[in-house]
Amino acid sequence: MNEVVLITGAAGGIGQAICERLSQRGMHLVLVDVQEQRLLELAKRFGDKATAFVADLTDQDALAHLLASVEAKFGRLDILVNNAAVVRVEPFDSRSVESIVSELNINLIAPLVLTRLAIPLLQRSANARVISTVSVAGIFPTPESPIYSASKFGLRGAMLSIGLDLQAKGIHVCSIHPSATDTPMLRKEAIDGGNALQFMTAPQQPEDVAEQVALMIDKPCLERSPKASDSWLSSLAMLFPNLLPRSIRLLQKRGEKGMQRYLHTLAERGLTQKVDGVWWLK
Repeated sequence: MNEVVLITGAAGGIGQAICERLSQRGMHLVLVDVQEQRLLELAKRFGDKATAFVADLTDQDALAHLLASVEAKFGRLDILVNNAAVVRVEPFDSRSVESIVSELNINLIAPLVLTRLAIPLLQRSANARVISTVSVAGIFPTPESPIYSASKFGLRGAMLSIGLDLQAKGIHVCSIHPSATDTPMLRKEAIDGGNALQFMTAPQQPEDVAEQVALMIDKPCLERSPKASDSWLSSLAMLFPNLLPRSIRLLQKRGEKGMQRYLHTLAERGLTQKVDGVWWLK
């Protein structure tokens, strides 16, 4: 299979798992990330089946240059995977306006702009797909990371709308809703006291999300979840939003216990340590 796939956030935990999974299918990987050293190391693993681009996704000129380079080298794009995202755990009333705008730009604006700019190249594919890593946080609110939740709620709604529009034009637009996934981003979130509700069950692995991407490529649909039960429970809870304050309080203790179990698991793996009652990443 010689399909061309562009993956943003390729050097991250989920991104690398997606790259590994798709490389096994013989695809040519266009790897995009802002972390140059990690990106180049990743590209070396795949040799001539990968092309690396260091790019700031919030820079529209950089996105235009990226797609122009893809056009020059391949003439088309078969699959776009909008995977890059950041999360900052901080109460809304203490956040800076700049940090709010930055997180929204990376998580919401960038994938929408990149998708729009990629459409001419996608239309040259015989089987074009756009796959976005959204999140269960795009279904259920996360009080400790409200901007992340806002960006994912927005991305989910946008991709559903775009999917309904573009399907008749030959482009399948799909979203994946991972729950907590064992990545460096989740580890930092746990250390910083992030959303405890996501730890009610053990975090899944990046490979679980990558498997959903592979399934989306073969059988495109509007939405898919690695843990279907989490999405069902989140959707069910949102049918009664006025009950959220009470239901979140009831679930919080269970989630906090799960977070502590996760941190102890990380310590056993040599990734965290507890000093004077405070958890630190090594």
